[in-house]
Amino acid sequence: MSDTKITPKNDSQGEKNGVTRRDFIKNAAVGGAGFMIVPRHVLGRGMTPPSDLLNIAGVGIGGMGRSNLIALASQNITALCDVDWDYAGKAFERLSTDIEHLQTRVNQAPAGGQAQSQTRSGLNSSTPEQQLANMKRLYTEHWQKAKRYKDYREMLEKQKDIDAVVVATSDHMHTPIALAAMELGKHVYVQKPLTWSVAEARALAKKAKETKVATQMGNQGHSSDEARLSVEYVQSGAIGEVREIHVWTNRPLGFWPQGIPRPEALSVPADSLKWNGDGVDKRLAASFAGSYPVPDTLSWNLFLGVGPEVTYHPIYHPFNWRGWVDWGCGPIGDMGAHLLDVSLWALKLGLPTSIETVCTPFNKVSFPNATQTFFKFPARGKMPAVSLTWYDGGLLPPKPEELAENEEVNKDGGVMIVGSKGKLLHDTYGLNPRLLPKSLAESTPKPKQTLPRINSQNHELNWADAAKGKAEASSPFSYAAELTEIMLLGVVALRAGKKILYDPANMRVTNVPEANQYLQRDYRKGW
Repeated sequence: MSDTKITPKNDSQGEKNGVTRRDFIKNAAVGGAGFMIVPRHVLGRGMTPPSDLLNIAGVGIGGMGRSNLIALASQNITALCDVDWDYAGKAFERLSTDIEHLQTRVNQAPAGGQAQSQTRSGLNSSTPEQQLANMKRLYTEHWQKAKRYKDYREMLEKQKDIDAVVVATSDHMHTPIALAAMELGKHVYVQKPLTWSVAEARALAKKAKETKVATQMGNQGHSSDEARLSVEYVQSGAIGEVREIHVWTNRPLGFWPQGIPRPEALSVPADSLKWNGDGVDKRLAASFAGSYPVPDTLSWNLFLGVGPEVTYHPIYHPFNWRGWVDWGCGPIGDMGAHLLDVSLWALKLGLPTSIETVCTPFNKVSFPNATQTFFKFPARGKMPAVSLTWYDGGLLPPKPEELAENEEVNKDGGVMIVGSKGKLLHDTYGLNPRLLPKSLAESTPKPKQTLPRINSQNHELNWADAAKGKAEASSPFSYAAELTEIMLLGVVALRAGKKILYDPANMRVTNVPEANQYLQRDYRKGW
């Protein structure tokens, strides 16, 4: 290392000296703990060593992608890509108002106190002042200077200075974008669910292993101290032997529509329809139908991407895509990574061999209003088989008998891990772990810390550090792919309409052959 001159200015100059900035960062990630960070004074006054900052591109920046980029604003955000620049632009322009509101809270915080952070409370230990600085930098610097694209393929082809890519698009485009980036040796951070299909999850894990780039899925709770404490409680034996788990979320109610028909004009006179379920569904579909021109700022073809050809309608985009099978994975895709994580992690569940989903009416195109999915995990070594039940759409497990009459489980979402000695409850993201009954909580000491804590609990910066060879990624694809596969097998069972028996080693449904088509998809022509 000491014999090689590192020049961070640009790739063309770096190539003249024998090593590019991108190669330096790529080699750093591969080198891991053996990598030595170049101190600033080695490069001279005012120079930033290439090990200090990543050049990051964001793809899909109008929603969660914006939050990811706020967390990464200390790096260089050099490129922004979105298929709808009206939606994305408005999200970024709102930063101005968000900054004002947070600044007011910081100014009004009592002496010695601290203003409350306004995003992802409990998941990121950065102070409101740090968050405010990040928001200001993203808005006044990165937003103004970063190059803008609609097509990620054009961005990756033209912009050679990109070291790493954040993917926060609709679920169905996660895989093609991440694969394209990894093919070029770029580190990737992909929002949950990691992929739209089981086959894609395995493909991303395989590519990550081959390329050795730093990878991370956006299940940010995995980097929190409280999730790690939840795992340590279970692994320490605090609740005994575990055979039963209950997991629930309040999605989709109040977030996005589901259980609705695809917009379609009536093919028969309305007065010929009965006022039964089918007749009401057809009238409902007709009430949505209409000719809606694609907004000038939206590239509908790029939004569709690898998905099937579907005529544009505002009921699909923005945001509502999550409730449609073509592009999203429903509530379990949205929240499963945040809720199933601790159980998979603590109990080394592996993959289920039996999955069954029951639900409210399902029309095959829009996810049903509520589902309940039953997963069976086989025994692992000395650990017994586990039954895990998933609930969404307002469905809840039976109230734990250990709770007082005036106590309730967190109806927004949570997990109950049932052991032979007691129960562990935790909220979404693994937060707020507590033991039941009260006597167990009072007699059980805090478990010994066996898991490393993530510096600053910042999931995105942990990934950036991994890309620089300074840390291990908290939720790399090697782990995230398995977590995602569990979630998506719930979707496969829903679409199959039957209980499925699964052979994880061969990625195959053994009892319902037609269900295997739901493990993957044929990409649209041209993709």
